[in-house]
Amino acid sequence: MKVTIDGSAGFCWGVVRTIDIAEEEMKAGDALYSLGPVIHNPMEIERLREKGLATITHADLASLAGKKVLIRAHGEPPSTYREAKKQGVTLIDATCPVVTKVQERIRKFHDNGYQIVIFGKKDHAEVIGLLGHTNNEAIVVKSVAEAEQVDAGRKTVLFSQTTMDKATFYEIAGVLKKRIQEFVVGTFEESAIDFHAKDTICGQVSGRDKKLREFAASQDVMIFVAGRDSSNGKVLYDICREANPRSYFIEQAGELQASWFRGVATVGISGATSTPHWLMSRVKDAIEGIER
Repeated sequence: MKVTIDGSAGFCWGVVRTIDIAEEEMKAGDALYSLGPVIHNPMEIERLREKGLATITHADLASLAGKKVLIRAHGEPPSTYREAKKQGVTLIDATCPVVTKVQERIRKFHDNGYQIVIFGKKDHAEVIGLLGHTNNEAIVVKSVAEAEQVDAGRKTVLFSQTTMDKATFYEIAGVLKKRIQEFVVGTFEESAIDFHAKDTICGQVSGRDKKLREFAASQDVMIFVAGRDSSNGKVLYDICREANPRSYFIEQAGELQASWFRGVATVGISGATSTPHWLMSRVKDAIEGIER
């Protein structure tokens, strides 16, 4: 049985940057706290915890005066920065530059009176941060059906959480554009209402689509490794499963089942942008050690 790790899988540069920042800060020996799980992968979180990175919540900021707190790649709303300053907490900002750019663009449109629509998940850390840059006035949608409920009588701009799927984004963009155009024609308010769609999906997520499909289709069985809370992990796994129905999602090697590999000649391993290479290598070793 030949087991191959997907060459395009592994940390995106935003995650690499965040972990590099965290590890560099910990070299000084000072306590470092991550505001929320540093990435959506429990195995990597445990590795960093053993190095000294503790995970905290927003409520903990009040008791961390004089301490260093890491802002993870997902970013935070402006209120977090205000609260940290009030509590005397030093923030180490490791927000992914791609996310920072989305925050800046959303804030600019909001300040110019646009209705902000975000394609994403309401409870995702990145979206919570984006909402904060609109005074929590933006509308979050995750489906075409929800987009159908958006007010078509206002000038509107659509953005996306960086880890969502591109196909659905453009479906939603099409629905909003059509509804707003129909409203304009019906009311003759052409000069007052317009619509923009800003594709802010990370290229390292959307760019993996074609390569992952090809890789998954070339294998008898696919094992996709990611944290269950990983947004882009869910998107990429769905792509993997579309290309190869014999695809299995696991978080760690202990979840592998011998029955998946009986009579199998080739196995592919891939993962999310928050899945470390060391974990995929561990899964590869475990598969090769399975008695069939």
